[in-house]
Amino acid sequence: MARRRIQLVWLVAALLLVCSARARAEEEKVNTIREAIAKIGSCWKPPPLARANPIDITVIVSFNRAGEILGRPRITYESEQATDNDRVEYRVAVMEALQRCSPMPFTDSMAGAVAGRPFAIQFHNRKPPPPQPTEKRAWLTPKIL
Repeated sequence: MARRRIQLVWLVAALLLVCSARARAEEEKVNTIREAIAKIGSCWKPPPLARANPIDITVIVSFNRAGEILGRPRITYESEQATDNDRVEYRVAVMEALQRCSPMPFTDSMAGAVAGRPFAIQFHNRKPPPPQPTEKRAWLTPKIL
């Protein structure tokens, strides 16, 4: 009787593991355009400031039903002030982000809806605002008498 109870506990544990793994896989699937853009954004790693100045860049990319990149992604916008070096560094970073995120894990309905359709994805990488100078105010400093 005890052995049968242990087998039953193991069976229930195995079923729970399988169900939770399946639920996690469904949660990770991309079902909307917003989720697809967010997924690609999570793969984005801009080049370090030592290698390139921050710029904005936009790429148009299409996916097939399996979530793989269809054709060649095309850069359609780069910030005006970008140097040639900045452009090269950011183009490489964009292509690496797309490679990290493909194949895109589309749900069946999403795969049918977006297959072959272009996505325009914007990558923003603005400089952080410069630190505000700290103003010394003599009349506000505490005086010890």
